[in-house]
Amino acid sequence: QVQVVESGGGLVQPGGSLRLSCAASGSIFSGNVVGWYRQAPGKQRGLVATITSGGSTNYADFVKGRFTISRDNAKNTVYLQMNSLKPEDTAVYYCAVRGMSRYYWGQGTQVTVSS
Repeated sequence: QVQVVESGGGLVQPGGSLRLSCAASGSIFSGNVVGWYRQAPGKQRGLVATITSGGSTNYADFVKGRFTISRDNAKNTVYLQMNSLKPEDTAVYYCAVRGMSRYYWGQGTQVTVSS
């Protein structure tokens, strides 16, 4: 069964940090691009960062210098280290694995940045 599961969300104060994890089934993880996306209330889901199987990364402008995406291929897991968090980073964060013919999405994890 194909699974993509996010974890690590929560409530954090402005300026704080969180690390999100995305664990995926090996059958879809290996060799594929994995991305983090986010959706704030009333807004469309948008790209945060992606990483290829070889480790090449791409970031949305609004997270450059604050977020870092990485992957551990041995664990079929991708991470999103989020530093210097701002209230506008509040959203549900989703992980997606780009398969041959479709994206495989997780259920999302809530990140709330508030004092």
